[in-house]
Amino acid sequence: MPIAHGEGCYFADEETLAKLRANNQVLWQYCDADGNLTDGANPNGALQNIAGICNEQRNVAGLMPHPERACEPMLDSSDGKLIFESMIDALQSKMVAKAA
Repeated sequence: MPIAHGEGCYFADEETLAKLRANNQVLWQYCDADGNLTDGANPNGALQNIAGICNEQRNVAGLMPHPERACEPMLDSSDGKLIFESMIDALQSKMVAKAA
């Protein structure tokens, strides 16, 4: 997944990190192909390999990698499309559950 972090990396104090974990607000983490959170899989030194989080209401998310830069073959990758498709599926499932 393309990353345009420049000098950026996720950091927060221990209290904030604990709160994010307790509230299940860490949405994405850098990992290897087997799902292991390793230093080698963390391209920018983000604490706890955090690549994306959401707010407490879970309606706003921030993500360091840029899936929009890898969402179709003409961009040499369509891997990012999976992230957008999973968000659409989750929203549609939520709407169906509300309607029921």
